[in-house]
Amino acid sequence: MASSASSHGSINAADHSPPPPPTASAPVQAVENNLLTPVALSSVSLHGAKNTRRSLLDHVFKPLVRESASADTTFGDVLARLSIANQKLARYDIFKEDSIRVFISEALEQPQPGLHLDCTNLDVSISVKEKSRLVLSAGTDFGNAEGSAYTNAVIRNILGGAETLSVNASTGTRTRSAYNAVFSTPVNGNPDLRLGLEGLRSSTQKPWASHEEQLTGGNLRLAYLADNGDSHALAYSGVWRQLTNLAATSSPTVRADAGDSLKSSIAHTFTRDRRDRAGNPMLSQNGWLLRTVSELAGWGPLRGDVAFCKSEVEVSGAVPVLNSIRGGLPSGISVGGGLRMGVLYPLPTGYSLTGPAQPSRINDRFQLGGPTDVRGFKQCGLGPHDGTDAVGGDVYAAGSVNMLLPLPRAGPESPLRIQLFTNGGRLVALKNKGKAGEGGPTAALDSRAVVNGISSAVCELADGLPSLAAGVGLVYAHPVARFELNFSLPLVQRRGEEARKGLQVGVGINFL
Repeated sequence: MASSASSHGSINAADHSPPPPPTASAPVQAVENNLLTPVALSSVSLHGAKNTRRSLLDHVFKPLVRESASADTTFGDVLARLSIANQKLARYDIFKEDSIRVFISEALEQPQPGLHLDCTNLDVSISVKEKSRLVLSAGTDFGNAEGSAYTNAVIRNILGGAETLSVNASTGTRTRSAYNAVFSTPVNGNPDLRLGLEGLRSSTQKPWASHEEQLTGGNLRLAYLADNGDSHALAYSGVWRQLTNLAATSSPTVRADAGDSLKSSIAHTFTRDRRDRAGNPMLSQNGWLLRTVSELAGWGPLRGDVAFCKSEVEVSGAVPVLNSIRGGLPSGISVGGGLRMGVLYPLPTGYSLTGPAQPSRINDRFQLGGPTDVRGFKQCGLGPHDGTDAVGGDVYAAGSVNMLLPLPRAGPESPLRIQLFTNGGRLVALKNKGKAGEGGPTAALDSRAVVNGISSAVCELADGLPSLAAGVGLVYAHPVARFELNFSLPLVQRRGEEARKGLQVGVGINFL
């Protein structure tokens, strides 16, 4: 297929024919000497995109042709714009990145009407290879505090517009079964703006609270990656939740929240990641991260039978040390730290801000403690407990400081590190919350009780020392997950919390 992109040039997409033989490559010095030479694009041809729609490619190459129609366009301008166009092609994730080849030659045909006659007219030919449209995979995956085995099928470029359909089934150490299907597509041909639709069903055991949670629902998600690397994600989620399979010893708090609930919410996630992770994505030793998550459920038109506003913020960073001792070379020693905070504010359903609000459910409250956040405590061992059940809290703060040291003889390039750490946190429940009877509902709260309760909970975070632990361990930063084997010693433990003295194994992708 071939057609003109504008009156000042053309874009040709040829599916099967090989690119024309390129002229001999000019030496680098010759290219540099001609960066300021006035040029105009006569044509742009793409070869190898046999399953890709022309309309998608127009979003990449029409701006290139249009911007190159200016009389003051130079060869350097064209090279810079071609680089941007090729980066866009790569971000569609339907072409092999190492297959993209660009050939530039002087136009062989007579210039089209509208091109400048006092400049050099160029033909650009781009060769690509598409990735396999169907990919089947199986293996193991690691998330925070859980490992799983999965099978996955991915179909790329379904309709020729860089659409993707991913179907996944998994079972894990906590998640008994999980199934989800996600369809995503670029919006208006922009690889950095994608719209996704997901359906899911899962069943997860939560032994720290003597129950199992089953989820059935879906979400609609719009994700955007800015030019400076910041990412935004806006999502609507509707989920039917079942809290079931209660243990015989489950507490009254868990029994009160058992049964069905429907959550309808919108959420926004912002991430600014300035960590240097070029060597190993799981071993950042320089830079910082800022992430915020905000969720609004059940209020206004969202409906559902739970209503709240929930916000979290995470800040972390690391700096290398002792580089100068080795003549400025990396020593492999770094000092890092992190801080996380969150608050859950109950709201009345409907459009009122002053009506009665139900206290938060165990499904929605924060949990804290374990080998991937506050080490030295059992999984969800911090915060309020009812008997042996960790029932979560509405306000929390947690922080850590650590030092990573390379192993003797391993060197700074090794993914192995010795870790020295101290961490701590507080998880507090909303004050003035109505008490639950045996299997009965909790009492509703008026707006003043909610404000006073949240204020008291926030003040309690600074009341006395937080739960603290320190330790030493071994870190292995695999490119897909981080493994930690730590010996932890709890230093401060509050009444009712569950500490973990001794060895503790952590596997995950996001550690405090």
